[in-house]
Amino acid sequence: MTDAGNGGTAPGGRSTALLTDRYELTMVDAALRSGQASKRAVFELFTRTLPPRRAYGVVAGTARAIQAVVDFRFGLDELDWLGRNGVVSPAAMDYLADYRFSGDIWGFREGDLYVADSPVLTVEAPFAEAVVLETVLLSIFNHDSAVASAVARMVDAAGGRSVIEGGARRAHESAAIAAARAAYLAGASATSNLEAGRVYGIPTVGTIGHAFVLAHETEEQAFAAQHRLLGSDTTYLVDTYDIEAGIRAAVDVAGPGLGAVRIDSGDLAIEADRARALLDRLGATGTAIIVSGDLDEWSIASLAGAPIDGYLVGTNLITGSGHPTASMVYKLVAIESGGGLASVNKRSSGKGTVGGRKAAFRLDDHDLLMVDNERPLTEVGGPGRRLQVPLITAGAVEVLPTLESSRAWCRTCVAGLPTSARGPDALPTESRVRS
Repeated sequence: MTDAGNGGTAPGGRSTALLTDRYELTMVDAALRSGQASKRAVFELFTRTLPPRRAYGVVAGTARAIQAVVDFRFGLDELDWLGRNGVVSPAAMDYLADYRFSGDIWGFREGDLYVADSPVLTVEAPFAEAVVLETVLLSIFNHDSAVASAVARMVDAAGGRSVIEGGARRAHESAAIAAARAAYLAGASATSNLEAGRVYGIPTVGTIGHAFVLAHETEEQAFAAQHRLLGSDTTYLVDTYDIEAGIRAAVDVAGPGLGAVRIDSGDLAIEADRARALLDRLGATGTAIIVSGDLDEWSIASLAGAPIDGYLVGTNLITGSGHPTASMVYKLVAIESGGGLASVNKRSSGKGTVGGRKAAFRLDDHDLLMVDNERPLTEVGGPGRRLQVPLITAGAVEVLPTLESSRAWCRTCVAGLPTSARGPDALPTESRVRS
């Protein structure tokens, strides 16, 4: 068994090798015994169906997934744990100690849009190298794409008004960081999460919560303390007791140059109308109104006519009705046979798959998938825009997208959608397969 080095630390950072399900390693172990481990295989990552009332999803997590493949190394710590727990045989331990992904990965550009059956990721490598990546790839793409898909629609519904991500307290602490990244990629203007700001350079925002107001004898005292620290150009939370009284207190303290007020309760459309009228009467005509409170793409769309300048979104960005799962799967579609690749597919009821490696192209009203097992994906021609780009070739990273480039591409893709695909109740877009 070779030394995997560095006490278990992978070249790019913390090892991702055990961010996996046990059966992945069982398959590797069994494949080594059956002779299938070294056979060329093609896996595709895709969703069978889009959630109801969604015409598209947003690909997010690509950069994190590429790094996870780079860091997929079984170091001393990982191997020691596997050995002590009898997870795999000694022969498999030897194989895992030398594991380095040597294959090719193609994928949609991060920030692009996907529909049902679209091969968001295509992994071509020896069977054992590819199958063991299933869990970590799915965990990244399912989580990040679900968040990005929700936020892109919230941003679209907001119609140019800002959407701020503030869902950390509704998520696992590590997932909150990934969620903030996915939300920013999909168009959110900022995050409340400081670690996401530190790691990914996302703008961070935040002032005070209700606890700060309640900790003072009066609302005026709380706002005065906030004003001494942050000045007038900040956001004052005005709904702790009574919204009208809170707005008057904020203007009294900060003056008509008050930056913004936030409303977190009540009928937001009615309260925003009342707040705007009162602010204008008090001379605070430039003060912005920010609202929050379990918002999702549908409630944001319903507030389009209200005098609201921004939305703070948390719960339904991370979980709840605004955050349905992306339901992505990772399936074997071709395996080496007789010197070439043979298509394979599941036929089980409700979970059938289309066999064969597919190249994807975007047309005006659908995605076209061209099945071709033998020609390199670059040589499979089709109409429209080619959707897959090389991410890893022969184990070497081709491109690691930046968050800003993915954010810009997402904005471009959503802006190019037809009207029929926009709005909170759009019908799902389809993909069509051609052999």
